[in-house]
Amino acid sequence: MRTIAAVIALWGVVLLVQLMFAGQALAEPELSRFLPGVDPGELFVDANRLGEAEGEPPVAAVFKDDEQLGFVFLTSDYVNSIGYSGKPIHQLVVLDMDGVVSKVLLVEHHEPIVLIGIPEKRIVAVLDNYIGTNIGQMVRGELGEPQVDVVSGATVTVMVMDDNILRSAIAVARAHHLGGLAPQRKRVGPTASINPDITAVEDWQTLLDESAVQQLKLTLGQVNAAFEASGDSLAVKAAEEGPADETFIELYTAIVSIPAIGRSLLGEAEYKNLIEKLEPEQQAILVAGDGRYSFKGSGYVRGGIFDRFQVVQGDALIRFHDYEHKRLHRIAASDAPKLKDVDLFLVPTDQGFDGAAPWQLELLVGRLTGPTKKSFLNFDLLYTPPDKYLIYAQPEVLPAVGLLSWLKVDAEDMPLWKKMWISKLPEVAILLVALSVLTVIFFFQDWLVKHPVLTDRVRVGFLIFTLFGIGWYANAQLSVVNILAVLNALVSGFDWSYFLMEPLIFLLWGSIATALLFWARGPYCGWLCPFGALQELMNRVAKLIRIPQISVSWGFHERLWALKYLIFLVLFGFSLHSLEWAERLAEVEPFKTAIILKFQRTWPFVLFAVAVLVPGLFIERFYCRYLCPLGAALAIPGRLRMFEWLKRYKECGSPCQRCAQECMVQAIHKEGKINVNECLYCLHCQVVYVDDHACPVLIQKRLKRERPGKAAVDGKSAAAQRLEDIKAQGKQQVEVIAVSD
Repeated sequence: MRTIAAVIALWGVVLLVQLMFAGQALAEPELSRFLPGVDPGELFVDANRLGEAEGEPPVAAVFKDDEQLGFVFLTSDYVNSIGYSGKPIHQLVVLDMDGVVSKVLLVEHHEPIVLIGIPEKRIVAVLDNYIGTNIGQMVRGELGEPQVDVVSGATVTVMVMDDNILRSAIAVARAHHLGGLAPQRKRVGPTASINPDITAVEDWQTLLDESAVQQLKLTLGQVNAAFEASGDSLAVKAAEEGPADETFIELYTAIVSIPAIGRSLLGEAEYKNLIEKLEPEQQAILVAGDGRYSFKGSGYVRGGIFDRFQVVQGDALIRFHDYEHKRLHRIAASDAPKLKDVDLFLVPTDQGFDGAAPWQLELLVGRLTGPTKKSFLNFDLLYTPPDKYLIYAQPEVLPAVGLLSWLKVDAEDMPLWKKMWISKLPEVAILLVALSVLTVIFFFQDWLVKHPVLTDRVRVGFLIFTLFGIGWYANAQLSVVNILAVLNALVSGFDWSYFLMEPLIFLLWGSIATALLFWARGPYCGWLCPFGALQELMNRVAKLIRIPQISVSWGFHERLWALKYLIFLVLFGFSLHSLEWAERLAEVEPFKTAIILKFQRTWPFVLFAVAVLVPGLFIERFYCRYLCPLGAALAIPGRLRMFEWLKRYKECGSPCQRCAQECMVQAIHKEGKINVNECLYCLHCQVVYVDDHACPVLIQKRLKRERPGKAAVDGKSAAAQRLEDIKAQGKQQVEVIAVSD
């Protein structure tokens, strides 16, 4: 016990040191390590040599003789590419001199779901989708980001790869002026924020004069001239007819989440409605227009997306959906013109839009140049919030070490783990509710177990939710690989972003850490493990159809349960040498096959999963009892629990053996003690504990209470009634002892 406590204390010290002093630094540049194994002809058809890795972060030029064809770089040199394994995913990306992706190569990774489970060719096929992507056009909004073909079971891995490719490619394109991009100017000096105290209402002309409302006015002649300058002859032939000075579009925009501007343009009532809808830090803009061309068009009616304009801030490209839009009848400011279109748009919160920073509205004007073809031009309306409505403050400098390092987030560069949490908010909310319900069950177990039928129904219902919701739907099955990855991270470099990458897994581990102090491993293994739920539900069905159950003798059972601890120790030993090997050997867990991949694997893995499930039809929770390394790993720190919630009588075990015989995993010793290392906290022993028709101790007390009344009713003497009570109690004890033998 002291050895275990010392080991856990050492882990805690190492973790604390990592959190205090380990910054979230990117991996050391490793491009030079991979270049020798790259064939230039694989990057470009005509390439015959590679340059040296140069720069910080480094890139290598790709040549055909003396002609440079493009650049090759390693994603992990530019972004934090930690994957599901806790180690970097290394990808080589090739850009030509026009900023077009020529090739993406997966050169090294340690992702367990890909090493064993999902064929790597499926991941490579996803990476091939990026070939031909023009990074400059993507940043400017001329084409959308590539659609990620998420591979079922490898969501985190694919999302990390996608994020790596796009972020690093944009950084390289900017650094080397590819695709018309240039390095972003970093804001220096005081930072701006919206001043909430300035609320004075202004008239239309004042708002225009101080640039609180900014305008783009295009005549028909200007638009026709722009298409002529583009050199597109088909677009020139499709020129719209009319006077050259006719207004093509008169476009206005403003940020109405700034209080004074919002009150002036929307009116007091509409502004209050807006504020009630806005989430913290969320912004809203007003777009209004008139003329022969509408910025709204009709595409949003069919597809729900406004495709004639977008908002650009930094590398964020924002297109609005119909559910983020509200049509207004007019502009409330005095002397404002009557315009054909007046519309309010809520900026999505996941875009990191800064209401105090400059942005631009890009108007897309298209002309039909064929039955199915269009030619497009962009016209930009730059918007800079007036200083009058802003507050300037010197930026707070945070130390780039420890826990604060990953709390620092640049709004224009949202980390992938935050995107993952935002995308899974509904699942996170449901899991938090489920964990809260389970906590209530445990804290009020004394009341619940007094209702045996309700207890059983609650348990079955929760197991069904665990299997279908947490397991087969959300793929939130924990694994011993997670524990080995944590231990490896403590040695090789702890990084919170990896552990935050999968929200549901993170929440489950957090709940386990808390539960270990109160109830040991039982809450997870008995209630929250999808594979455990699958075993128990299958065994219940087996009992319903009268499949005979096997009772394992205590001596044999006591020796068999040590197997899972030996398996865990072997895996732990291998992880110290090679985490990759440990991940391969962790296939002793059938979780990936049965839960994550839903048996969609090659036949050896499916056969193994079936082989460990079938014995569970005859022996309850067979795998949990004897083979599960995750259960063994959780049992070790579970010995440090601080509370004893499961109640026992002094008669338990001597002579009564009822709970010991009915425990589904035989976690109760013959002397009556509950082994918390093996207990799954099903609460059955507590149901018996309070039932005066099931627990022999309570039966005896009940018979004593009922004896006088019963004797009077039956007309029996006290001596005769006592003799019957002794016989009844003796018969029950004999039955219990007979079962135990």
